[in-house]
Amino acid sequence: MINVAITGLHRGNNPQPGAAVAASLRRRFPKLRIVGLSYDPLESGLYCHDGGRPDVAYLMPFPGAGAKATLDRLDEILQTEPIDYLIPCLDSELDNYIQLQPELKARGIGCLLPSQQTLDERAKANLDTFCARLDVPTPRTLMANDPDTLAALALQLGYPVYVKGRFYEAHLATTSKELYEAFNSIASVWGTPVLVQELVVGEEYDILGLGDGEGGLLVSCSIRKMLRTSAGKGFAGVVVADPELDELVARVIGALRWPGPFELEFIKVPGKRHALFEMNPRFPAWVDFPSQLGCNMPARLLEQLIGLDVTPLQNCTAGQMFIRHSIDLVTDIAEVAQMTISGQRVCIADECTITSR
Repeated sequence: MINVAITGLHRGNNPQPGAAVAASLRRRFPKLRIVGLSYDPLESGLYCHDGGRPDVAYLMPFPGAGAKATLDRLDEILQTEPIDYLIPCLDSELDNYIQLQPELKARGIGCLLPSQQTLDERAKANLDTFCARLDVPTPRTLMANDPDTLAALALQLGYPVYVKGRFYEAHLATTSKELYEAFNSIASVWGTPVLVQELVVGEEYDILGLGDGEGGLLVSCSIRKMLRTSAGKGFAGVVVADPELDELVARVIGALRWPGPFELEFIKVPGKRHALFEMNPRFPAWVDFPSQLGCNMPARLLEQLIGLDVTPLQNCTAGQMFIRHSIDLVTDIAEVAQMTISGQRVCIADECTITSR
């Protein structure tokens, strides 16, 4: 049996990718054992009843606790739970796992990650410089460690502006008061620096793909966002065929020599070129959409990690679309309480049990 650890199991209005990655993997490997690594006992993916639910789940220290705390907890889990491969699904944890690559390898855990230099090059704070070198349009982005400096930078850009965290969270600020509020909200959770980005209004496009680590693109799927949440997340999307967009994606991935999954987010102002405003270094939450169309990128990644012959992937046809919807998950408060106390939840068929560490 193959045991794959996956993070990012929240499936609320700002969904994380983990459950979609798990569902995609099970389309190709139905007997796969999914080990969920959760940062919160209320991550809704722990309590779902579909292919995205892990077989067993363990609470982890938050990424901010550092690489050592992550490794210590993994060592506790490995005493009773084998892990063959790890697919991190959150931006904030990649620094830790990149640092831990030698330790993961020593424990027999396969994981495909970029180098720290490559990860940093595409970071929000460095995107301006990176895109200028490649002649790829991008909204002007500046950063500061204190709100007064950030407010002065916002005046340079001109209101309204987006205020963004290093990893997550973005607020539209139309006044300096709103900027200060956004700075405090973001810095209290994600720390500094905090970024301010000029507002560009247009249609938004997302590209999901896999890089081969040598500058090539193994596969990709491009969508135009049709519905967005208040946080800007795509709640509906349609596949598009756009040669200009494909060329920009190839240029970015080629320059980075990116290995593994990525998501590129562009915005298109009528009459102008697509502008890259973010690159996420992992699968997006909509990754199971192309998997249902025969373009299963998580399975392709796992085949590579295992060393299997790869399954041919189908192209996503323009016009195919997804619409996300919400449902109520039913569980018992005792299960959440015990997950909080014991740090472990085991799911077998349609029933789950709680066991202590």
